[in-house]
Amino acid sequence: MFVRVVRFTEVTAERVESLVARINETGPPPGVSIKKLQLVYDDAHGTAVVLQYFDSEENLRAGADTFAAMDPAETPGNRVSVDMGELKVEREP
Repeated sequence: MFVRVVRFTEVTAERVESLVARINETGPPPGVSIKKLQLVYDDAHGTAVVLQYFDSEENLRAGADTFAAMDPAETPGNRVSVDMGELKVEREP
């Protein structure tokens, strides 16, 4: 499993609600083979972290290209960092 982690600032509750509604309605962008998506929102700090999971490095790269090209209006806020890598540990109690 491969993960792309994107951090955003200047995020509002309204923007998150709008984004979640759109994601629930339309799913991922065309051509993006995403396995799992998580969005963590911190209202007190106006930040969000988005975790995008992919089955392969090839799907990760293709998804990263698509997401990086998105109009900033389609994101939770200002993108301040992007990290990508292979998931090495996943543990549940």
